[in-house]
Amino acid sequence: MRRVARVLGTYVSRNPVTTGYVGLLLLTHLWCTSVLSTAEAQRVVLGVSTNLDNLQDRPVRVLAGSMLFFDGTLTEFTSLAFVGTLITLGIGVTVCLAWLERRYGAGRAFGIFVLGHLAATLLTVPLIHVATAHGWYPDSVRHATDFGISYGAESVLATGALLLKRARWLAAAGVVAWPVSGGDWSGVLPDFTTVGHLLAAAIGFACGAYLLRAARRAASTPAPQPDTALVE
Repeated sequence: MRRVARVLGTYVSRNPVTTGYVGLLLLTHLWCTSVLSTAEAQRVVLGVSTNLDNLQDRPVRVLAGSMLFFDGTLTEFTSLAFVGTLITLGIGVTVCLAWLERRYGAGRAFGIFVLGHLAATLLTVPLIHVATAHGWYPDSVRHATDFGISYGAESVLATGALLLKRARWLAAAGVVAWPVSGGDWSGVLPDFTTVGHLLAAAIGFACGAYLLRAARRAASTPAPQPDTALVE
């Protein structure tokens, strides 16, 4: 128990912002699953879903509110929903986001997370408009339940994979394989959430490439030498 407490204390002290965010996600999840009724919880998550109808009526509320919940389970261990929780909340936020916070600071780490969430969500909007107009998606996707941290988690997963020194490309392939393997490819287009996750991965890879280039430039820049003319 002492060792566990020591490990948790070290994690909290080294990743304070990520720890607070994980705590908030757990609280909202417990609120929906243990306090609210099923109907009340459904109204809450539908109210923060980033579907077309909500984005047109209250874009700021749903874009921000969607990041306060995760779409998964903590108890159904044999379900695909639990696997999704392990990937998004477990590896994505608790591991990768925390690692980016330690390495680059909370501002950059959460900047990547929020950028992935916002950009991937907004970039799927014109796709859904076109797809519903041509009958490639059913019109029901305009008001579908679609919320959670998965786009942001996918972005930090992609960034973290690209920053690895070993098994970089294997990890990157795994990041892409997750949405590809779980997507619906039966229609003209894959389902819009698969497209969103792939866009989020691309954003994360771009952020990782930028951080790698910045590190290489810093390493190749010679340290400034003291001006010997000023030394007596």
